[in-house]
Amino acid sequence: MDKFFKLKENGTNVKTEALAGLTTFLTMAYVIFVNPIILSQAGMDKGAVFVATILAAVIGTFIMGFVANVPFALAPGMGLNAFFTFTVVFGLGFTWQQALAMVFICGIINIIITVTNIRKMIIVAIPESLQYAISGGIGLFIAYIGVKQAHFLQFTGEAVNKVAALGEGGVFNDVVPAMVNFKDPVAQLALIGLIITIVLMILEVKSSILVGILATTVIGIFFGVTQVPASGVMNFDIPSLSPTLFKLDFAGLFSDPGKIFLALTTIFAFSLTDTFDTIGTFLGAGKKSGIFDNSEDYSLAKSTKGFSSKLERALFADATATSIGALLGTSNTTTYVESTAGISQGGRTGLASVVTGILFLLCLFIAPIAGMVPGAATAPALIVVGILMAESLQKIEWSDLEIAIPAFFTIAFMPFTYSITNGVAAGFIFYCIAKLLKKKGKEVHPILYIVTVLFILSYLISAVV
Repeated sequence: MDKFFKLKENGTNVKTEALAGLTTFLTMAYVIFVNPIILSQAGMDKGAVFVATILAAVIGTFIMGFVANVPFALAPGMGLNAFFTFTVVFGLGFTWQQALAMVFICGIINIIITVTNIRKMIIVAIPESLQYAISGGIGLFIAYIGVKQAHFLQFTGEAVNKVAALGEGGVFNDVVPAMVNFKDPVAQLALIGLIITIVLMILEVKSSILVGILATTVIGIFFGVTQVPASGVMNFDIPSLSPTLFKLDFAGLFSDPGKIFLALTTIFAFSLTDTFDTIGTFLGAGKKSGIFDNSEDYSLAKSTKGFSSKLERALFADATATSIGALLGTSNTTTYVESTAGISQGGRTGLASVVTGILFLLCLFIAPIAGMVPGAATAPALIVVGILMAESLQKIEWSDLEIAIPAFFTIAFMPFTYSITNGVAAGFIFYCIAKLLKKKGKEVHPILYIVTVLFILSYLISAVV
């Protein structure tokens, strides 16, 4: 095992990797319950999507672990599943079978751009300042996910004075975030868990994030937040996968000439979002932990030749997972930013991913038990990971506006728009603008210009469609 996963070479051991894999699993296990709920609204069989979600996570994560040997886990992406249901099916009028066909094509496109090194070239083109900004932005993004999951914020409609927009005395209703009063037991439990985890981190207790999750889960029993299943009531039957397996409708997707352009632009949107969610996650977590950039992976980053095979295989694993998930019957399968929780726990190799994959596989049989860990227990872990990833922000030259402006928009747009891709897009756009205004356009990699134009095109298409 040490030889296969190169544990000593990466400064880790079996125990550390196992705990990291468990930590990653606990922070993202919610997907097996949330994804079926979202996709079932599109008319898909909830039980089949439950199985498809688990199998897509298992296969994708195993490929990442065994082939790429990096500690990243995959599963159907949140946000992408909402786009699948509410935009593609409800908004644009495609059937879920046609939407699955789009996801499959998106995966094939991502495989092609990975095999042809286009994805790798995009990463090479991203300036170092934006790489640090992406890392810090992802930290804020996952911390924000944790804050919401902890119920620390409440969103209320308030009458807000808006003189400039509506004239003297004008008011409008706006949704305003505010701190909760902590009467909610979920918020109380999450606060206790956050304090426990932070104390353990400061005292440098090993496996502090995992210990914090488990301790909070146990304490949650007394708060009525952790639901302990009654003995003999749990249903361990595995639902059938047949209602969604291989149900992709390619013929129907392109049968209507009037919707072909719409179908192609939707596939483009799927692919662009999937690609940059993954690139953002790899750059963010890899830059912080050294999984990619402390070895030959980034030593040749200034050329388009010679990225290490580790990164290339990681990109390939992510690309193949999307098409595999579509065949099983789920929306885009992507690398999860929650993997950073396991990486912060010490995960450095694919063994952590394999452990995560095994735990997902067991969920086919023990879903009621896996569902016991509440969001209030994993929320503190995400907040703490956000703190750790904020370290990269100090490496940005904030005194130089050419760097500071694109970096700020990258960092801010990720949590504000709830999207890694939007943050990357904002950073690219303002980086190109800043360089062109300073007559330093030649310093921008040509690929960065191309990608920036694609982002702008995507936004224009979405505005028109």
